[in-house]
Amino acid sequence: MSTPSPIRLAAVLSTEHRGRLMALAREVNFREGTRIFDEGSRAESFWIVRSGTVTLELPVPGRRAAPIESLGPGELVGWSWLFPPYAWQLSAEAMTLVRAYQFDAPTVRMLMDADPTFGSAIGHWVGRVLATRLQQTRTRLLDLYAPRIAATR
Repeated sequence: MSTPSPIRLAAVLSTEHRGRLMALAREVNFREGTRIFDEGSRAESFWIVRSGTVTLELPVPGRRAAPIESLGPGELVGWSWLFPPYAWQLSAEAMTLVRAYQFDAPTVRMLMDADPTFGSAIGHWVGRVLATRLQQTRTRLLDLYAPRIAATR
């Protein structure tokens, strides 16, 4: 389900932009099994994993949530903080002890607006993350439902 990511922070942002973002970081820990956020709740923070594994899930009515992707060190947890209405589109759970950097989304958005070059860099990074996550979601949903659809035809 998880492959080495071309969208890790260090691979995408320049040293300058990475430094500006990391100056806002606060270190946090999530115990194994902790729900980091749930679909539909307010997206006021985001995280970059330092160590451990976070699973992104898509809630499925009447069934267990479908795991979409496992995230590891250097990867962004959450993109919904950047786009109104700032509500989570997926859910996330710590599958192991997770150490992460947490960021206050309104502060980052304010800095992005104040510095268009920084804003563009962050926006492009989150856009790449979003494109990758959408492809992962599509693939996972096909894994879950394609055999069932083919069997009913």
